[in-house]
Amino acid sequence: MQDQDMMDKIANGAGFIAALDQSGGSTPKALKGYGIEEGAWGSEEEMFGLIHQMRARIITSPAFTGDKVLGAILFERTMDGTVDGKPVPTALIERGVVPFIKIDKGLEDEKDGVQVLKPMPTLDALLKRSKALGVFGTKERSVIHLANRDGIAAVVKQQFEVGQQVLAAGLVPIIEPEVNIKSPERAAADQILLEELIKALDAMPGDGKVMLKLSLPTQPGLFDPLVAHPRVLRVVALSGGFKRPEACVELAKNKGIIASFSRALLEDLRAQMSDDEFNASLASAIDEIYTASTVKTA
Repeated sequence: MQDQDMMDKIANGAGFIAALDQSGGSTPKALKGYGIEEGAWGSEEEMFGLIHQMRARIITSPAFTGDKVLGAILFERTMDGTVDGKPVPTALIERGVVPFIKIDKGLEDEKDGVQVLKPMPTLDALLKRSKALGVFGTKERSVIHLANRDGIAAVVKQQFEVGQQVLAAGLVPIIEPEVNIKSPERAAADQILLEELIKALDAMPGDGKVMLKLSLPTQPGLFDPLVAHPRVLRVVALSGGFKRPEACVELAKNKGIIASFSRALLEDLRAQMSDDEFNASLASAIDEIYTASTVKTA
């Protein structure tokens, strides 16, 4: 796939984006969910080796193709690894799946009800390397805990500044200001975020487009103006802690929004499964998420 093919697929394709980007502190939790307990590795290198084996098993599964999976978000070490002797982005592209890369380095401590991105001093070099490997886009995640307009405005401002850096490098940014689904002020935070995103989109220079990765809103259809905005390539939703059945029900209520699930995609997969069991379980999860992304109840 050339860049324009990937752009068309992400903008118009039927399907969803798989988030395979657990990293750092979230890796042991991801491995535990996969049936590998923390004592199973003796070093960080071995831990990352185990998570790479899991991701390679997913990527090479007969169920994991561009027919229903439009794209996949990778952790930097996964991007730099290989699957069946090929660079991971190449292996994805050959399966019809558009590769993205997680670029953030984690979150600052909470202030004004939000957590902004930590500094990314080596971002330009990472973007250049990613582009050379055939990666199409990036993802960076901030978290909103409370309906604090100053905090939410700071998150959006920083996200769009990073987005412009990504666009300048020839990649498409996925802007991810996640609203914590356990927030006591979730509905109000959704509304403020919508307003701040529209302001930022309206003020964008140039003619580039961004993607948005958002928590599923408490009010179905709230993000319709973002789906329709001319500067938005696609709106995708994170599962945010919902189990897959509930996440799919909520996703199906929001027209024009597709999934970008991580835990909700992987929650039934186990290292101990036979290949047939693994592939069948993954195919079932992909079908369920694909349906919620493409068949809407609202």
